[in-house]
Amino acid sequence: MADRVSRQAQIRGNLKIRAALYRAVRIFFEQEGFLEVEVPCRVPCPLPEANVDAVESGEWFLQASPESCMKRLLAAGYPRIFTIHRAFRKGERGGRHLPEFSLLEWYRAEAGYTALMDDCERLVAFIAKSLGAENSLVYGDFRVDLKRPWPRLSVSDAFARYAQKSAGQAVTDGSFDYDMAFAVEPALDPSRPVFLCDYPKEKASLARISTNNTLVAERFELYAAGLEIANGFSELNDAEEQRRRFADEEKDRRAAGKPPYPAPEKFLEDLSRMPPAAGIALGLDRLVMLFADAREIDEVTAFTPEEL
Repeated sequence: MADRVSRQAQIRGNLKIRAALYRAVRIFFEQEGFLEVEVPCRVPCPLPEANVDAVESGEWFLQASPESCMKRLLAAGYPRIFTIHRAFRKGERGGRHLPEFSLLEWYRAEAGYTALMDDCERLVAFIAKSLGAENSLVYGDFRVDLKRPWPRLSVSDAFARYAQKSAGQAVTDGSFDYDMAFAVEPALDPSRPVFLCDYPKEKASLARISTNNTLVAERFELYAAGLEIANGFSELNDAEEQRRRFADEEKDRRAAGKPPYPAPEKFLEDLSRMPPAAGIALGLDRLVMLFADAREIDEVTAFTPEEL
């Protein structure tokens, strides 16, 4: 008991930064004309992803992401929405992972993924100013320059530069995720936030395929000081194409010995009515780590699973 109280007393400053950051997020989106919404934590049908395992809750599941409900609100006519949501994923625990964590998600109707990159730059600048960090912050051995615009590097160029192979070759030989984790991500410049853009179509997830290059999806991830911060898409709103991708994900889940999920039919029905839109999930715990200069996610978390 004494050790647990001591740890929580030691991170008081980080928890104050966390609270101030949450306040800044809400002020930013209110000023941008977004509506804050709450969506359920328990759902009957998690969206199938081969590498994400939902936590059972009775006969339902805890949400791994609020994405499906947020998109159903877009389909219902809400053009700008955001949520701060607790998300749950089985088996995720490490220096940068928790099985229960906080996601900030926001969606813009009639917009594409480049609008979300602009949002990220302005949101982080707003938070930095609110916390007194202005145009730069210190994270470990680096001073991170936050001045806009941030570099936008295609996945194709990143693989050619850092993995010495093409992204398409990595997809074909099954090494894409490994090369991304151990060759590309560690080589990204830690002194500037960077957007890694335009993923191979096989890694589209729930993003739409680019109209300019049908080999890539309009998807990006944001990195800062070596931390993966956010994952954004121009959202796919073709329900039949989404159904086909879900079938592929379920096939991969079964091949890995994982149980299948019920089909998210209500989500797919609403997806066909969703307008063109862009959406993004941003890991709030990691954003707090960045502003608190914290190496471990436990340093910005009031209670870890092991303390409960």
